[in-house]
Amino acid sequence: MVKSMTGFGRGEYVSNDRKMTVEIKSVNHRYCDINVRMPKKISFLENNIRNFVKKKVSRGKVDIFISYEDNSEGNECIKLNEDLIGQYLKYFDIISEKFDLDNDIRVSNITRYPEVITIEEQDVDEELLWNLMEKALTIAIEKLISTRTTEGELLKKDIIQKLDTINNLVSNIKTRAPYVIEEYKVKLENRINDLLSSTIDEARLAVEVAIFADKCCVDEEIVRLESHIEHMRRTLDKDIPIGRKLDFLLQEMNRESNTILSKSNDIEVSTNGLELKTEIEKIREQIQNIE
Repeated sequence: MVKSMTGFGRGEYVSNDRKMTVEIKSVNHRYCDINVRMPKKISFLENNIRNFVKKKVSRGKVDIFISYEDNSEGNECIKLNEDLIGQYLKYFDIISEKFDLDNDIRVSNITRYPEVITIEEQDVDEELLWNLMEKALTIAIEKLISTRTTEGELLKKDIIQKLDTINNLVSNIKTRAPYVIEEYKVKLENRINDLLSSTIDEARLAVEVAIFADKCCVDEEIVRLESHIEHMRRTLDKDIPIGRKLDFLLQEMNRESNTILSKSNDIEVSTNGLELKTEIEKIREQIQNIE
């Protein structure tokens, strides 16, 4: 099944007043490039997230956005810094004695000083958070793959149509090629007759035609093109990442079409060859987005 590298998925999972939300979007990229944006509190899960996504996505630039809400009770606690209070009281006594001031410190006063009372979050339950993350991530990934698959099937359909066009162009060249040699023989005979009034040396004519036939023969290129077209069709039916394979096949098809054009001195063959290159380029643009 062909998959595009462009897609989007969103997953949300709620449990015990905790909510994990994951959004994933992906676009085409030569490799698998994963970027994760998440709250610092759960950043320790990043490696798990990357490994999870890599099992599902082989290529593409993947951006993951994660939000986490914890409305459960007891997730925060108050901490009293007794050592710091002792230091404050010590220096208040020193100030009072040195400057002859009343030491009128009260509890309500000292609690206002920095770091005397702090609010801290309780230690996180890593297993619990990963369980939440995994469930939300699974939902998002499934939706991402669904959108990538839908677009991939559209790309496949378009590529197959273009392969049909390419196959017809190759057939045109294959049909036309033998006539090019025969027409060259007739033109050569006419040129010789125009220049000479004597009888044509058939042996010499045969040699010239053979040399021309060897130079302009595109049989090998046609066979290889037909093979590449069939190979590409079979590859499009595979349920594995195929983007790199298609790109390689397309390079080979382009190479053969260039060779046909370089050998051709026939307008019909050249026209079909140019159209062939145009269709190959159209497919190249499409497969840049295939996983």
